[in-house]
Amino acid sequence: MKSGSVLEQVLSRGDFAVTAEMGPPKHASAKVIKQQAKLLKGWVDAVNITDNQTAIARLSSIAAGVHLYNAGVEPVIQMTCRDRNRIAMQSDLLGAYSLGMRNVLCLSGDHQKFGNHPQAKNVYDIDSVQLVNMVKTMRDEKKFQCGEEIKQQEPRYFIGAVANPFADPFEFRVLRLEKKINAGADFIQTQSIFDMERFERFMELVRYRGLDKRVHILAGVTPLKSARMAKIMQQRVAGMIVPDAIIQRMEQAKDQKAEGIAICIEQINRLKTVAGVAGVHIMAINWEEVVPEIVSKAKLK
Repeated sequence: MKSGSVLEQVLSRGDFAVTAEMGPPKHASAKVIKQQAKLLKGWVDAVNITDNQTAIARLSSIAAGVHLYNAGVEPVIQMTCRDRNRIAMQSDLLGAYSLGMRNVLCLSGDHQKFGNHPQAKNVYDIDSVQLVNMVKTMRDEKKFQCGEEIKQQEPRYFIGAVANPFADPFEFRVLRLEKKINAGADFIQTQSIFDMERFERFMELVRYRGLDKRVHILAGVTPLKSARMAKIMQQRVAGMIVPDAIIQRMEQAKDQKAEGIAICIEQINRLKTVAGVAGVHIMAINWEEVVPEIVSKAKLK
């Protein structure tokens, strides 16, 4: 085992993994994190903690991860390249490991112009592929990015990265995925999937290059609360494809929340049949209380 994390153990056994996602609060209280930990405990294998998602300042991913860990839920801390240089990131990786974190998801991070500090200066000292490689080097070679030896305990993370099958050009998406795998990614979580046909074409290319044998791929799903939410995601979220048929189905539903849950469960059941998919990553945006219902009805636990 590389890290010994629960998520790594589940995926290594070949079990269908389930992860969820949580956005930390925009204040210094851990109350909501502890409440969500109680809600999700036993229903998922791990929970991602976002790192100032959409470039909005929040309680830190590492601090929130420690609260989850203490509540008995395994965290996947997220780390973006937007806010820290390589010195700060390596420092945080050492510190987070010392506090019990064992999974890390490496991302570029949303540009600050989308957040609540559009005048902030970004960093992007390294990109997400380089970040993956830096974490792997620290773990496998016991070296900092500069080449200096880590003389005592190295941070042994289960390393994650993201993939978006819905950005263009489509043919390049698998090549970018392969770069992250070559850099050292152990598992991949994808963008939310609504266009199942395109995702299945993406997985055909993944299997053709044998990438599904080299990394664990968790397919992203998001339950829709309303037709309005579906339209916003279709029209305003870059790299997201929401087919018109899903929007029409939501518009025609008497109970749009129930319909959104039903669609999500249908998607999970279909994803279970796609060769190379090792699990699902449920991103219930500000609707985490619905995760146990989805997991139960999809017979994931």
